[in-house]
Amino acid sequence: MSHINKKVPKRRFQEFNNTDDWEQRVLGENAVIKGRLGWKSLKQEEYRQDGPSMIAGKHIKKGEIDWRKVDHIPIWRYEESPEIKLENGDVIFSKDGSLGNPALITNLREMATINSTMMLVRTNNTIDSEFFYQIMTSDIFKKLVYIKVSGSSIPHLFQSDMKNFQFHSPTVEEQQKIGIFLKQLDNTIALHQRKLEKVKALKTAYLSEMFPAEGETKPKRRFAGFTDDWQEHKLGDLSEIVRGASPRPINDMKWFSDNSDVGWLRISDVTEQSGRIIYLQQKLSVAGQMKTRVLREPHLLLSIAATVGKPVVNYVNTGVHDGFLIFLAPLFDLEYMFQWLEMFKPNWQKYGQSGSQINLNSELVRNHKIFIPTIKEQQKIGTFFKQLDKTITLHQRKLKKLQNIKKAYLNEMFI
Repeated sequence: MSHINKKVPKRRFQEFNNTDDWEQRVLGENAVIKGRLGWKSLKQEEYRQDGPSMIAGKHIKKGEIDWRKVDHIPIWRYEESPEIKLENGDVIFSKDGSLGNPALITNLREMATINSTMMLVRTNNTIDSEFFYQIMTSDIFKKLVYIKVSGSSIPHLFQSDMKNFQFHSPTVEEQQKIGIFLKQLDNTIALHQRKLEKVKALKTAYLSEMFPAEGETKPKRRFAGFTDDWQEHKLGDLSEIVRGASPRPINDMKWFSDNSDVGWLRISDVTEQSGRIIYLQQKLSVAGQMKTRVLREPHLLLSIAATVGKPVVNYVNTGVHDGFLIFLAPLFDLEYMFQWLEMFKPNWQKYGQSGSQINLNSELVRNHKIFIPTIKEQQKIGTFFKQLDKTITLHQRKLKKLQNIKKAYLNEMFI
């Protein structure tokens, strides 16, 4: 192969610093690329409880195949397309709709194939399969996906696209070193992802057990020492519930000022900060503050637009958009009610009409009845869940940090 267009990445392992530059390669010259052609989808009655596995994009999450959820097909369906029988080292990915989402086949212990929305790449001895899988998670491959997505209403990757896909690679020895390093990083990320999911699942379980279920007056699980009955109240009897306000027109820049100490709360801030607002990028001018409700102490809020039913607590000076309700002068522990609203969030859906947006207004919220315990028990419950939230946040930050490290390495270790 010609040695034109040689390059080197920004970061290399020390033992390869003085070795040959990376060469530009065309995937079709270094791999077999296959997909199902002219294949009719299975009828519902053809699926099996067991038998050869058939993998689709929905079965792949963060590079791993969820073998518990894959479809199973008759053996004759598996045998009719021998060219796409999966082998260890194959890289598979979606070629229709949501493009990419690759997985590397390792430790294959059963007969498996791909469905008609998938494609496989089987590299030869010039390209390490783990190295190529990592390329498919990098911006190098994402550029190809972006071109296909932006150029078509129904995104599709053809085999010709993949055969012409170009990338740079070093010797196989260096490829293997890179692949092993990034795989170990992926394993660390997956470990922290599992820890995060475990704590989130634990919180979900506690939420369901430490607040009364619908039709119940007491929860299944309580802290020792608390035996009093929970009392029924309307939310409107426990707090003065008012709606936020927004200056109009909302895009007029006179309402905003970078020099202000009052932030402007938007739905995007809520989703980014999991409902606990510790910073607000956009600031309200004095004129803007006159057109909204400004909170200078922590308050409980509830979103009634976009992400409906999401509870919020502001820990900074905040101007409240009219897409939120504010709980003023509360007769409850703020943290307790924040957690109750988090638990109850899916139930607000019943206030919406089929096929329409949810109409969650202040009167509906005021009239909603709940059972609550004494303030002392509320505080105990609130403290418990707040500590769980802190643990979740720590795992999220660690995971995000590792993901950013991986992204940086992908940018620096590939060309």
